[in-house]
Amino acid sequence: MTKEIMLQMALESIGDHSPIRHWRRVSGGDINDVYRVQSGKQTYFIKMQRFPPSGFFAAEQMGLELIRQARAINVPHTFGFGEADDWGWLVLEWIEGAETEQTAEQLGRGLARLHQCRGPAFGLDRDTYIGMLPQRNGWYGRWPDYYRDARLRPQMTRAAARGLLPAKRRKRLEWLLERLDQWLPDDCFPSLLHGDLWSGNWIPGPDGVPYLTDPSVLYGHHEFEIAFTELFGGFPSRFYDSYRELMPLSADYHDRKPLYQLFYLLVHLNLFGETYGNAVDRVLDRYAGE
Repeated sequence: MTKEIMLQMALESIGDHSPIRHWRRVSGGDINDVYRVQSGKQTYFIKMQRFPPSGFFAAEQMGLELIRQARAINVPHTFGFGEADDWGWLVLEWIEGAETEQTAEQLGRGLARLHQCRGPAFGLDRDTYIGMLPQRNGWYGRWPDYYRDARLRPQMTRAAARGLLPAKRRKRLEWLLERLDQWLPDDCFPSLLHGDLWSGNWIPGPDGVPYLTDPSVLYGHHEFEIAFTELFGGFPSRFYDSYRELMPLSADYHDRKPLYQLFYLLVHLNLFGETYGNAVDRVLDRYAGE
């Protein structure tokens, strides 16, 4: 089956039976094949993946819809997802634009407004994905419990199974997990988080207005999200300044920032291997010592 036929099937699955006028593959798809598709009705952004994990695109659509319902920051409209002949897809609206001088501030304020949306507890009522890795969730009454049991420990287990936790690293991680309460707040409220916000997971739309993409949503401590934005960089100071105007960071944020970044370093350790081992160890040096 040709790719154009697959794209036509994806459009027909959302009720667009008009013929495809033009399509092309676009950059930016590390996990999925991604396409700009123009039908007789409108232009779409279609993600496709062969043998996608169970519920992969359903989780992404759910996350985008949850953020959209918050009315805090823009996300692309989702038209639907489906599967056929070992392929899965997600159909979204095509967003195109260029950054302006106001884009960074708009992104910071929009993210802060998103973080002001409170959930019933920490976690989520369904499972998601972080990259290609499954993320088990559930509801937790305490943030430290969720971060330890639903975030750090599963990544540790996965890393151990892959031979990525030598004895010293594993011992120090276990020591740290037993003492998380020393650094994590027990009085924060569960904010709606994008969950995977690096510089490649937002785009400028018309008039430079920012749109969030590729979420791995959860309700958690808002500083967890900000810590990840600082891990690999790409966000200007204007973004942080406008964010803090609405959602200030606590005085001890920098004391726990590496601890929040540890989750994403473990994710990258599991996705890309020992390349990220030294970064994990540097965080452990700070908290667990020798």
